[in-house]
Amino acid sequence: MATEVLPVPDPGLVPAPTSAIPVPAGNPLVGSLFDLTRRPLRSYLAARRDHGDVVRFQAGPPGLRADFYGVFSPEGVRQVLAGEAANFRKEDPFYDELRSSVGNGLLTSQDAEYQRQRRMVQPLFTRRRVDGYADALAQEAQSLAERWRAVPGGVVDAADETSRFALRAVARILFGADVEEAIAVVHRSFPVLGEYVKERGYAPIRLPRTWPTPANRRGAEAQRALYGVCDRIIAERAARGGGDEGADDLLTLLGRARDDHGERLDPAELRDQVLVFLLAGHETTATALAFALHLLAKHPEQRRLAREEARTVLAGRAPTAADLDALPYITRVLKEAMRLYPSAALGGRRAVEETVIDGYVIPAGAQVVVAPLVTHRHPDHWEDPERFDPDRFLPEAERARHRYAWFPFGGGPRACIGQHFSMLEAVLALGVLLRDFEVEAVDRRVALAQGITLRAASPMRIRVTADS
Repeated sequence: MATEVLPVPDPGLVPAPTSAIPVPAGNPLVGSLFDLTRRPLRSYLAARRDHGDVVRFQAGPPGLRADFYGVFSPEGVRQVLAGEAANFRKEDPFYDELRSSVGNGLLTSQDAEYQRQRRMVQPLFTRRRVDGYADALAQEAQSLAERWRAVPGGVVDAADETSRFALRAVARILFGADVEEAIAVVHRSFPVLGEYVKERGYAPIRLPRTWPTPANRRGAEAQRALYGVCDRIIAERAARGGGDEGADDLLTLLGRARDDHGERLDPAELRDQVLVFLLAGHETTATALAFALHLLAKHPEQRRLAREEARTVLAGRAPTAADLDALPYITRVLKEAMRLYPSAALGGRRAVEETVIDGYVIPAGAQVVVAPLVTHRHPDHWEDPERFDPDRFLPEAERARHRYAWFPFGGGPRACIGQHFSMLEAVLALGVLLRDFEVEAVDRRVALAQGITLRAASPMRIRVTADS
């Protein structure tokens, strides 16, 4: 897996737009292919810095070269995700591979099928429904805190710990009591499948998945494991009549949901939705939590303020859904962590028809990339963008900023359906951990890897000291 440590960029001067979209020089034989596969985050950051808000990347050898158009300004992002959302479809090599790997759930479906799924699933993610899971989330956070108290030497890897926590939490909400086998399989298989999707998504030539290459075998085995555990749980639930009376886990509720014609999701459709929730539901929260802890561990003043809030609000008790509004500084910490390290650091679309973005013509059929990690560091919208400053998310600062200067949950008609769930889980968990522990950084720099989501590719160790 390629890893990166992001540089601290010099914003410099952004070149004025010209009639031709600027193109990074790249390699004479393969263009930007190696840069985009080995160092995608640095490549997109450097492209915006050196060439501006719309950049054309050429990747692959002559005759097989593909063009990618990076769109980095908040207004350009708004146009792609919201203003002209119907013109920008989830049809690119990455989404093709993701669809083949985890099915056609909410993350990858389109058109009438997406609308049908969204209408069926939306009632399960109302604020009131999600707030009902707060007790379960708080219990999982408390279990993590108890685990940390028993760690010899008090040094934990924040990325690994928060990944396991978030996976346990979302699996519990999804499956109720049927979590242990699913947790082990997902923790082992999703990273393998993510690397497989990324490699195939960027490959200039994609060999058929049926060919017995080592990569195909690894990807197929990871997919079989994930499908197998989900199918088993769904079948066992169906054998019990769809779930226990009064059960409120998401799988039971999904199984009972009906579309406009009174039809339910079939077992394969149920599995596709479950896989999307397992992926998106734990990766987004885990990434935000891990980097929030990492950043606080390096910044004593922000850590002091966050701990003071957690200890004051949560003194001697478990958090509840109402504490989401009672922990505003911790919420700002998490938003700032998601600014610097968004889980969905890159996202692709295909332009159906020719359009103009930031004065440049984007041709019909073009592959377009929006990059939260880059836009979140845009110096025209974020002063000193590499600095960790939770107060960027004070209400008055948020109101003054372009809506799409910060979009870790996407935007427009395909904005993440689980945004409230993710924020509730992350705020309550970080509140519990900061209530109980002082944190200090062991690893001050962390390498990053971009698969399906952004991941830490080197240890993210922190020392946790329990309050007496």
